[in-house]
Amino acid sequence: MTSIDRTAYPRFRKKALDRELATAYTPTDDEIELFNRKFTKSAPHRLAYAMLFKSFQRLGYLPAVADVPAYVVVHLRTCLKLRRNVVPSPLGEATYRRYQKDILKRCKARRFGRDALHAAAEAMAEAAAVQDHPADIINASLAVLGRERFELPAYSTLDRLCRRVRTTINTRVFAGIDARLSEADKAQLDALLDVPGGGKSLLFKLKKRARKDSATNLRALLDHLDFLDGLVRVEGVLDEVPHVKRRHFAAEAAAMDASELRDYGPVKRRALLASLLAHARATTRDEIAEMFIRRMAKIHRAAKDALELDRLAFRERTDAMVATIADVIRLLAEHPADADAGRAIRHLIEDRGGIGPLLRDCEALMQFHGDRHLRYILKPLEGFRSLFMRMLRTLEFVSTTEDTTLIDAMDVLRRHGRSAHLTESVDLGFAIHAWRELIIERAEGAERYRFDYFQACVFSSLANELRSGDIAIVGAIAHGDYRAMLVPWDDCETPAKAHCDELGLPAEATEFVAELRERLRVQALTTDADYLQNGALVIDPDGEPHLKRHAARPIPPGTEALAAAISERMPVRGIVDILWDVHCWTDYTRQFGPVSGSEPKLESAASRYVVTLFAYGCNLGPAQTARHMRGAVSSHQIGFVNRRHIDATKLEAASRDVVNAFAGMHLPRFWGDGSSAAADGTQHDLYEDNALASYHVRYGGVGGIAYHHVSDTYVALFTQFLGCGVWEGVHILDMHYKNSSDLQPDRLHADTQGQSLPIFALAYLLGIQLMPRIRNWKDYRFFRPDPGTRYDHIEPLFRESVDWELVERHFKDLLQVVVSIRAGRIAPSTLLRKLGNYSRKNRLYHAFKALGTAVRTLYLLRYIQDEPLRVEVTASCNKAESFNGFSKHLRFGGEVITQNDPIEQEKAVKYTHVVANAVILWNSVHQTRIIRALRKGGWKITAAQVACLSPYPTQHIKRFGDYWLNFEESPDPIDGELELDA
Repeated sequence: MTSIDRTAYPRFRKKALDRELATAYTPTDDEIELFNRKFTKSAPHRLAYAMLFKSFQRLGYLPAVADVPAYVVVHLRTCLKLRRNVVPSPLGEATYRRYQKDILKRCKARRFGRDALHAAAEAMAEAAAVQDHPADIINASLAVLGRERFELPAYSTLDRLCRRVRTTINTRVFAGIDARLSEADKAQLDALLDVPGGGKSLLFKLKKRARKDSATNLRALLDHLDFLDGLVRVEGVLDEVPHVKRRHFAAEAAAMDASELRDYGPVKRRALLASLLAHARATTRDEIAEMFIRRMAKIHRAAKDALELDRLAFRERTDAMVATIADVIRLLAEHPADADAGRAIRHLIEDRGGIGPLLRDCEALMQFHGDRHLRYILKPLEGFRSLFMRMLRTLEFVSTTEDTTLIDAMDVLRRHGRSAHLTESVDLGFAIHAWRELIIERAEGAERYRFDYFQACVFSSLANELRSGDIAIVGAIAHGDYRAMLVPWDDCETPAKAHCDELGLPAEATEFVAELRERLRVQALTTDADYLQNGALVIDPDGEPHLKRHAARPIPPGTEALAAAISERMPVRGIVDILWDVHCWTDYTRQFGPVSGSEPKLESAASRYVVTLFAYGCNLGPAQTARHMRGAVSSHQIGFVNRRHIDATKLEAASRDVVNAFAGMHLPRFWGDGSSAAADGTQHDLYEDNALASYHVRYGGVGGIAYHHVSDTYVALFTQFLGCGVWEGVHILDMHYKNSSDLQPDRLHADTQGQSLPIFALAYLLGIQLMPRIRNWKDYRFFRPDPGTRYDHIEPLFRESVDWELVERHFKDLLQVVVSIRAGRIAPSTLLRKLGNYSRKNRLYHAFKALGTAVRTLYLLRYIQDEPLRVEVTASCNKAESFNGFSKHLRFGGEVITQNDPIEQEKAVKYTHVVANAVILWNSVHQTRIIRALRKGGWKITAAQVACLSPYPTQHIKRFGDYWLNFEESPDPIDGELELDA
């Protein structure tokens, strides 16, 4: 049975919310008159009828009278002005049916019957055709029944119907896949599960993931792709299966081992294996591309290091050349006559070795001038030439722009023989000037193209264009053609206009540009006019701006004493105890369960989930956790739950439950209103033999980045795991669409890594106010609204003007991207990865960059003028940095993420995210209780004092020792109300 908690099926809350009682369960005057008129003599029947009436309005179905919670009974008794001893009358079957018929009629609803069953089945069949999770299918039927004003049936009715419809649809899908497979294909898929004596099945090999970039690992990855491509050709077999179902089938197969898959029926088993095989081929292509890009970056760094070594070795000769030039200038000054100066200079040159040697030294010196590292690239490339050529022959590349010169050059490269020079003509339009100087040799009026540098140029250009999205790989996911993910413009016009109306933006290009230009013009004039009154901003005589640091906010008297009193009274608890308490309050473990969506068949499932969350969230791992649980659970059981019952999406849902409970409390409102969040990353160590592991200069270590989005109320809204080579800001906007909690910020803060011109542009179009704390902001260019505009005081800040014509020309392209993001077709990070690298060809890159110049200048002008804004940005960023330290304290099992699988790495940081949020909620609940107790004891506690607290104290948390808990105990319920002194 599918867990009801994962669906939108309406049900009573365990605890009353004042807002819900007021809006959902408070009868109107007309309704009270109706209740009184129908039951003039029997108060118990009046109360029972009112309970059913208001419950139906809230739930869409009539519950049993005994199932209506006490808080609804008490509230309705008060609204109807009945005595406290009045209890709802028990209803017989006939009376209940009569009340049901009357309530449905008055609410203009239809009873659930054959028509409703048919409508629900149709909605489920339509949903099951494109989705696979039972909860999503049930939710689709709930939407239709609500829209058609049908009474909702019992949840068990919908669950049975969902299972029947989903089984029918999936059986049809599985049968269709099986019918398109040949007998040989079926045998090959079944053979994936065969386990040779003492060995591993081919299924284990199929799940293999990339390791760190090296020649050995790239060769192994290419061999792996050959192995995958040599298996069943399933792409045509799966073409008619929606992508969502294919992903779900692949995830279900990936969570199983060979013995578990053998228990499935042959038709379903082959469909799951075919989906997993198709997914493995796509991800392997992406991994090859990523490894190639990383290796080319290292090859360029090695070439630059070689250039620098030669510069150091040549320094003595360079000093001699400079000394010679200085002596030439001195001789010119000493001999005014040209003839005398010429003779003196000739003697000097002969004394220094003669014209020939000095000329050769000059030519050598020119070789080291500027960025001339490309001539050093051949040596570090040598060990990878054959592998890169094999990659070119294995993968199929396509251009996403009209420029196909690089694609043509790769074809030439594939056809070339062993000659040192190209034997056919090629267009070098894709190559920069520095490469052309190395490739083209001129002798006796003819040009020849050196093959070695041409090959290196193609590899280097391919890596750049894969990063920018100008080149895509057929059959890949991350490096596939992003244009296929965009909604066609014909389907964009209506939603684009609706989106612009929602944000208050003009939907026409000309008006959009005019409004933004005017905003920039007004802001620039305002900042210029306020310059003399702005004591923090100083522009020195050289035109360099300086922004003084704002003063720290004073701490209200009594705050330190309050913090100490709370710290002394915080109950000492272990993390397992805290996770169990939070489960009892929020039931977040309901989000975990089997991939199929059915109810878990584990004994004491909630306690098993809590222990697993502790094991992975604190990075102890299954073995260490089991060792300290006094035999209550084994490492195998913990690993099984992690593999089969918990994934990244379920961890996000669990975190959402915790955040929503936190948001309902009063205490966090003294820390922030939830309208802003800050993004910040913290480095986690990885084993070096890992595809994502790389050295990060800023963090000073090898590993990956846990990128957190932290609310101004201190709780973390979203977390994801990034490689160290990723520009963090690329992912900053994902939170806006992946955060489904009650806290929905519209202002995002970050440090310098959280912004770029395309990021500013996309955030503006999505209605997000991006407000980063930019280091060395004065080095950024300010753009004028118009070329002829000049300013009295801030003129030195401006250098160029905004290219409004480019923004207007590509306005439709910009809106197409926004509509596609809102439709869920493409993630902001997927697009920004393509726009985060310079591209000469991509019109989207240039359009977003042009719009970003206006939006970032608008923000920077506000930033240097508005001190409260700078205070807000700094405070929000400091909260995100504090969360990093807090979560690291809870991750006491070690900083190294030991898994090599990117999926498990993502889960590792999300586990810690959920644990940290659970501790934040637990701390806030007990801080609230302590503050209430202190006030009862005579303390005067103000909002200003409480605003200086945080939910990050850790001194009361026990991290070490044996972990044991009575999972039968339940904590007192949350009481989030808090009143403070004026």
